[in-house]
Amino acid sequence: SVRPAAGYGTDPDLVRTYQPGDVWPLTFSEPQRATAATLCDTLIPADAKGPSASSLKVQDFIDEWISAPYPGHEDDRRTILDGLAWLDAEARKRFQNDFVNLVARQKNAICDDICHLPNAKPPFRQAAQFFGRYRNLTASGYYTTPEGMKDIGYVGNVAVEKFAGPPP
Repeated sequence: SVRPAAGYGTDPDLVRTYQPGDVWPLTFSEPQRATAATLCDTLIPADAKGPSASSLKVQDFIDEWISAPYPGHEDDRRTILDGLAWLDAEARKRFQNDFVNLVARQKNAICDDICHLPNAKPPFRQAAQFFGRYRNLTASGYYTTPEGMKDIGYVGNVAVEKFAGPPP
């Protein structure tokens, strides 16, 4: 007999406000969440133009993303979890502390070795693949918030009485 496909579940209630973990179980442990938040803020710290990535809960967006039961997300889950573990191991190796407890120059030293895959030395290539994916997820999470859109000066999706042509 043919079994019906399990699917991903029901459609969300678009009137309800969901909290992280309401739709499916989340993946990050508390230490992983702390490392994820620290890396988010290393990538997008608070500045005069906008708040830090972690203050906008980008780490929660990444946790939702890697926890989702969709095709391809399992690969991202493994990449992100392995990468966060690598960050802590590398931080302990270099500076005898977890990544969350490092000062900015120490975090940046590790990130400098993995920030660009084509320039990464062989021992850092897998970590550089993780970093590239994590950077993309962080930017996606941050720049789709109202604060992130304001940071880059995005002015779309604003109602106007009369169309006067494109902005300068």
